[in-house]
Amino acid sequence: MHDTYHFQEIFSLLQSTLKTIQKPLVSRTTWDHIQKKPFTVLISCLLSLRTKDEVTEKASIRFLKNHDTPEKIIKLSERTIQQYIFPVGFYKIKAKRIKEISQTLITDYGGNVPNDFQKLLSLKGVGRKTANIVMVYGFNDNGYLPIDTHCHRIPNRLGWVHTKTPEETEKQLLAILPKQYWQDFNHLFVQFGQTICTPLSPHCSTCPLTNYCPKITVGTHR
Repeated sequence: MHDTYHFQEIFSLLQSTLKTIQKPLVSRTTWDHIQKKPFTVLISCLLSLRTKDEVTEKASIRFLKNHDTPEKIIKLSERTIQQYIFPVGFYKIKAKRIKEISQTLITDYGGNVPNDFQKLLSLKGVGRKTANIVMVYGFNDNGYLPIDTHCHRIPNRLGWVHTKTPEETEKQLLAILPKQYWQDFNHLFVQFGQTICTPLSPHCSTCPLTNYCPKITVGTHR
């Protein structure tokens, strides 16, 4: 059944095509300026929501370089956190959430990020995408699939799934995508969606997957 989706061919082509493109910060194996651990992955992911990767990376380094634990963050005012993370999207709301989450981690989990998907979801402001990212890139647990807008849109264009929400896409992909591809899925599809299979007018004429893509729901393309 899996052969009908051409998983091996598609992942091989994406890895080859995107190998020179920098991965998003949260999915890199090592970080140069910040200690990579579940807490810093969590905060960086929160900063990344509705924000461009380059803005997220600069804000994450600026903020987390000297404030990489909940204990350090709760000593800061919301205003100070805002100044560190600006200009990420919704920086005022995110500053409030970051401080709230830091306090919850100290109060309920001894200052540690829980290695438990449901407990992560219970943190205010943490949705399925963020919880999945923390499990995969913070705890190196490959049993999860982070789904953002690119990871939802592209499998639908490929005909792998026929879904209306990222949550539905996650559920269907968990059922059909062989586990050997889970670790690479998120960062490859995010990179692919940002550069080639864009939301509007995707670059179909130069797409490496053109022989495997039925272009479902694709209208205008380049």
